[in-house]
Amino acid sequence: MHLSSLPSPHGVGTMGQSAREFVDFLVKAGQSYWQILPVCPTSYGDSPYQSFSTFAGNPYFIDLDELAKEGLIEKAEYEGIDWESTPGRVNYGALYNKRYQVLEKAAKRFLAGSAQKIQAFDGFCRENAFWLDDYALFMTLKGANDGASWLAWEGPLKYHDEKTLRDVEERYAQKIAFWKVLQYLFFHQWNALRTYANEKGVDIIGDLPFYVALDSVDVWAHPELFQLDEERQPIKVAGCPPDGFSATGQLWGNPLFAWEEHSKTDYAWWIRRIGYLCKVYNVLRIDHFRGFDSYYAIPYGDTDASGGCWREGPGIKLFRAMEAAIGPQRIIAEDLGFMTQSVRDLLRESGFPGMKVLEFAFDRRDDNNSDYLPYNYKPHCVAYVGTHDNDTIQGWFVSAGAEDTAYAKEYLRLEDASNYHWDMMRALWESVAELTIVQAQDLFGLGSECRMNTPSTLGSNWTWRTLPGSLDEALAEKMRHYMELYGRI
Repeated sequence: MHLSSLPSPHGVGTMGQSAREFVDFLVKAGQSYWQILPVCPTSYGDSPYQSFSTFAGNPYFIDLDELAKEGLIEKAEYEGIDWESTPGRVNYGALYNKRYQVLEKAAKRFLAGSAQKIQAFDGFCRENAFWLDDYALFMTLKGANDGASWLAWEGPLKYHDEKTLRDVEERYAQKIAFWKVLQYLFFHQWNALRTYANEKGVDIIGDLPFYVALDSVDVWAHPELFQLDEERQPIKVAGCPPDGFSATGQLWGNPLFAWEEHSKTDYAWWIRRIGYLCKVYNVLRIDHFRGFDSYYAIPYGDTDASGGCWREGPGIKLFRAMEAAIGPQRIIAEDLGFMTQSVRDLLRESGFPGMKVLEFAFDRRDDNNSDYLPYNYKPHCVAYVGTHDNDTIQGWFVSAGAEDTAYAKEYLRLEDASNYHWDMMRALWESVAELTIVQAQDLFGLGSECRMNTPSTLGSNWTWRTLPGSLDEALAEKMRHYMELYGRI
């Protein structure tokens, strides 16, 4: 359940009361983990996997009622706003056009507030200067350039010229301070929510996207860490090759890492990134883990992924450097996709648990999916019915091939179509997997119209929200019963 999917009267789920109520629901339901998507700011397409920053928090998740309690805004300044969202959906366009106007009022009052608050803010800025300074500058310059990509900025700005940027800092000091205050407010609320969850016995699993967006402060401020030409254009970009799911593969378009440069610093940027996010979350899921073993490189400008090739990644060297620098971390490896023996070896050497996805187990196009059948699970894994990239359970029984669904029905002895979602979840819970995660949509038996993301599409992704009151006592009791039945309390 991502933060955006929580109920709220103000257009999108936030870190306020509804988030705490969801934690209370998890406790009643016998759960000990809450998995969310990346909390970083979203950009084009609204995907949390295409962000302006790998370190920043999404200002949309700042709860307005909490700001009102602190005296930073008046209820009249936001309660009458039409967020243009239908029940169960987020309207990101309305948030972009209307949310920041409210947050600007809060930021101005914050900066004019008590010395104690300013002192805490100054401490936050110093502690996070390694990413915050560039981020606030980047967002300010995007605003000054009508939201255009940094690749379209005038020369000195595009090339991160230090002297020019010092002049910009003086000229736009007030706007830069605004972006820094938003990050302070975000992490102030985030830390309060995480503390609330942890004290109730619930740990939060967060997500680290493997790649970063081309139009991001990460690439703009550190171009040497990516495969770019002299004009800062990508040489090759990320994706995955053609397979049974797509004849032309998937063209993601993210810039690729210049792994030789990373190795020269003993992977300092990656270690800082992982270490930082391991402090933000209790457990970190690393997306596209196989990219550390080898990555698929597609020539920039190609219209599909068919012309790409595999290249070698850093392998275990990165994780050994990480452990030497910051010690062992609580990490889940997203090891899905094209698996080779070298990827399996890397997972084993890392010691991280990999992932099993039950919906993949019944795909008759792939003979290698037997690893996803519950009888082949090893305890040291995290098992899902589906992830945010998969259809809901009820949706899967409609959208999957007839041969696949027939196999699932026979394997799991499914008879009542209205109960498929509970039967699939029970198959997960009764497995030996040491941790199991289910999507919130599947608790309600929702269909494909409520899936979180359909890869390689734009339009309705990332918008699903649960309705107020749907996470009730009866549902919590039912879940808790199954947790007790299968020894998962």
